[in-house]
Amino acid sequence: MISVQQVKYQYGKKVVLEDVTFTLPEGKIIGLIGENGCGKSTLLRLLAGVKNPTKGKIELGGQVITHQSAKEIAYLPDIDEFYPHLTGDDIFSFYQSQFNDFSKQKAEEIALFLQVEIDKKMKKMSKGQRGRIKMAATLGRNVSVYLMDEPFSGLDPMVREVLIKGLIKFLDGNNQTILLSTHELHEVEPILDGLLLLKDGKVASFENLEVLREDWQQDATQWMKKQYSKG
Repeated sequence: MISVQQVKYQYGKKVVLEDVTFTLPEGKIIGLIGENGCGKSTLLRLLAGVKNPTKGKIELGGQVITHQSAKEIAYLPDIDEFYPHLTGDDIFSFYQSQFNDFSKQKAEEIALFLQVEIDKKMKKMSKGQRGRIKMAATLGRNVSVYLMDEPFSGLDPMVREVLIKGLIKFLDGNNQTILLSTHELHEVEPILDGLLLLKDGKVASFENLEVLREDWQQDATQWMKKQYSKG
């Protein structure tokens, strides 16, 4: 369980996040949404222990998250240049050497399901193929929390559909949590349990999607637009 308490992140004089507080529920897929520049990528880096908050506290299971927390959290960054000179198989072997929880066999199974060859170098793959390798490497780890920064960005609809199916098939929905930032909200909504909306570096709302659909009679996109229209 990740707990975020009154977190602020400041870069120079620029305040990127301020007074961010929430708790990630166990065994859920949460969409991290908001306009460009609202702090989504920064928040994911803080949760992964890649960056440290200026103020506040982030904990996993009662322990403060640091760079050492990478042993317990799988983080998929929003970068396309992902080990360009390595093959998919090389990346899986590297992950196996770094993380005791990584299963090369599982990663290969996921890559097969995602229909991507693992013997090609990343720099010779299309963006969609690289996205599949990144997903396979991330889901090849057996951890309680997965953080994914725009895993579907720039990919065609068919590739996004395959990756979404991969998330469903290879995630333990009872014990593992995914927090993923996305702009492809309409396509991802069917697998989401909740929405965490950032606005101007603050949590504008954290809602259960079932409540939105049943009580508010809105889908995720309608709800997000309404939240931003409030000014």
